[in-house]
Formats: sequence, structure tokens, C-alpha cells
Amino acid sequence: MLNTSFFAKKPRFEYETGGSTPAESESIPMPDRATFFLKKPLDGKTAISIKIGDRVKTGQKICPFPETDIYAISSVTGTISSITPYTGDYGQVYTAVSVITEDKDDFDDGFAAAIDAEGIEAAKAYLGAIPGVPATDIFSSTDSPIDTIVICGVEKDLLMATNQFVLKTNVAFMNAGISALKKITGVHKVVIALPQSLMADAGGVGGASGVELRVIDTAYPAALPRMIMKNIIGKPVPADKTCEDLGVSFVTAEAVVSIGRAVQERKLPVTKTFTLINKDMSKRMVSARIGTPMSDIFKAFDITLLEKDRVVVGGPMTGAAIYAEDHPVCPDTDALMIQDSKDIPMVADTPCINCGECVRICPADIPVNMLVRFLEARQYEDAADMYDLYSCVECGLCSFVCVSKIPIFQYIRLAKYELDRIRKEEEAANV
Repeated sequence: MLNTSFFAKKPRFEYETGGSTPAESESIPMPDRATFFLKKPLDGKTAISIKIGDRVKTGQKICPFPETDIYAISSVTGTISSITPYTGDYGQVYTAVSVITEDKDDFDDGFAAAIDAEGIEAAKAYLGAIPGVPATDIFSSTDSPIDTIVICGVEKDLLMATNQFVLKTNVAFMNAGISALKKITGVHKVVIALPQSLMADAGGVGGASGVELRVIDTAYPAALPRMIMKNIIGKPVPADKTCEDLGVSFVTAEAVVSIGRAVQERKLPVTKTFTLINKDMSKRMVSARIGTPMSDIFKAFDITLLEKDRVVVGGPMTGAAIYAEDHPVCPDTDALMIQDSKDIPMVADTPCINCGECVRICPADIPVNMLVRFLEARQYEDAADMYDLYSCVECGLCSFVCVSKIPIFQYIRLAKYELDRIRKEEEAANV
């Protein structure tokens, strides 16, 4: 069920575009230790194929669970120093593998050897953990129903400029990445969604690769996949479907550039570019090895964290706070934001006053004022069935404008996570 907002005017938030993007990135030195997350719990029961003391090379696949295809790509050469469980958002448990680095890189040749032996199609087995993290569904079998790839050159959140910067400075690698994607996936319809300010820079991409360039609105959240599906592709996504269900897969500009760089240089890229947003809202583009601790970033730019300051991975609307300075740069870290304690918006458990601000600003026209009541009561099934939980595009605008300071966005993410977990457990029990 979708209800239409009865308010006429909505506030407008703009993405960072054009001249606000830094011209160059600043590099962080090789870290003494790098840490990589693998999306599988370390339960102590499952045998793993790596151990402390093993040596790894730069660009080597780390695959500790032989019965799965879960892996990370080592961004450094060194020796495994620890293998530990790590608990992330909503209680998700990962395996964290830390490596003490050596001074010089010793590059692994597995990726190049695979291409030599089996062609570019073999590359897909290595590209799931490179900077930008290409969606795995577009690397699936030739039976994949995906018929369109959308390359997003705009950020998913405010204040960030990572993908615009990468696209603007790597047109040649973008062309190579698009060609490789077509060969690997068999998908030949490619759309690049980007702001008007990047059209001139991206002109060479469209001309060389025969892709379609489409202008995306600079009003947040126009760059989120479901918004692009509705406004650019012309295929609104029903609440019970995904973009992939409609044959469209999304990939970031950085991911495509990473693929192009990997194919052309015949080795996997291991450096992540991201937007660093300091307490005074100043921004800089930063390049660091994947796995670099955040503490190295703070040290490099003389950033001092004081009591109650907050560190957020991501942007101000949808980012997630982290609680340890040794948290690493990950392949999907597009922004790192430091908030001064005096600027952090408060949250509260006070009841909804039914002011309607969340309804007025919601781009999906969800009755958020009703939805939040069910989420607070953990009635997730009812929230999904009656109040459009799965129509939410996860922009965070509702939380931003909430007069009662209710963390609506976090409630929504938790509800989706819990429903997904419950349904997977039910499916496993019925097998």
C-alpha cells in the first residue's frame, strides 16, 4: 500500500557536484598492519585453510573457508598475525584477518594467470572484493536475467564525491572496465547515470564504448538505485521486488574503473579512494590501501578525536558509526566523516507526535508516521505487509527531519535485516 503525501512542498538537499570535488587525492603510507573482513562467522567449528604465520602476497585471494566462495583480496604483502571474529552492525559477525606488512609488495600472479589460461571471463572469480565492490549478481552465470548495467557516477549520500572524482580522473580505465564487464557478463546495455557537471568529462566514455549517458538530478536521493529505476530507467520497482528482479544491476563508477585497471595492468587494484569529511566539514580525497586502520588516516591529517566525537563510515544521512580507531578501510568505504561532539544530532525514545514531517519528505510516499509505530514494537511483518517497509529507498531523510529525534532510519534497516534473517532461517529449516 502506498499513500500519497498531502503536503505540497518538500525541503531539497543537493549532492556535491562539479567544483566542490577536490582535484587530486592524497595518499596514505603503507600501513604496518592491514585487516580484511570476510562475510562469514568464525565459529570455531568450521575448519579453515589459513593459519597465523602464513605469508600472503599483494593481490592474493584469502579464502579461509574451502566449502564456500567467500574471499578477501590482500592489499599488502606480509604475514597473517590474527584471525578473529568481528561483530558489525545489527550483530552481523564476520571473520577478521590481520596481516603484518612487509616494506615492499610481492604481487600475486593468480589473477593474471587465470586470464592467460581461461580468458577475461575467468577474471570474475577475483573481482568481488576490489575497490568499489562490483555487485556479484552481474558476475553470475550466463543464465543471469540481468539485461542492463547501470553505472552510477553520483554518490549514494551527501557531502561525498568519491565516484565523481574517480570517474573524472580515470576515463581510460572506465572504458576498459566497461568493455571487460560486457565480455564477462554478456550484458551489452550499459547506462551511466551522472550529474550534468560531469557530462563533458564523461563524453569520451560514451563515445568510445557506445554506452548511454543519462543526467541524474542533483537533488538527494536521486542517485539511489530505486530512484534511478523510477526516474531514469522507467521501471519503478515494486515493494516485493529488487532492481535485479527487473533485470537491472547497479555498479559504482569506482568499481568499473577498478575492473578496467585490473584488466589493463594485469593485477588487482588494492587502493581505495574515499572522501574524508573533517569536523569543520572540509573535504579531501584520500587514497589508502584496503585494510588500513582509521587511526592511520587520523594521524596522517592531524585529526584528534575528543571524548564523544563520532566517527562515521559513509555520509551524514546513511552512514554508520564505528567505535574503534583500528577499524579498517574496506573495499566499499566511500567516505569517512568525523563529527564534533557538539554537532552530533541527538536521538531519543520519545513518542512520535504525528507532525507529518517524515511523510512530507519521504521520496517513496511511505506513511512513515504509521510505519515507525510498528517498527518500535518490533512488529516487522505487519510493517512490511501494511506500511510499505520494502518500498523504503533507505535515504534517511525521515530521521533527519524527525522532530522527536526518533532513529527511524536505523529502525527500518534493523527491520529489513531481521526479516531477511528470519526468512533465511525458515528456508533452511524447510530444506
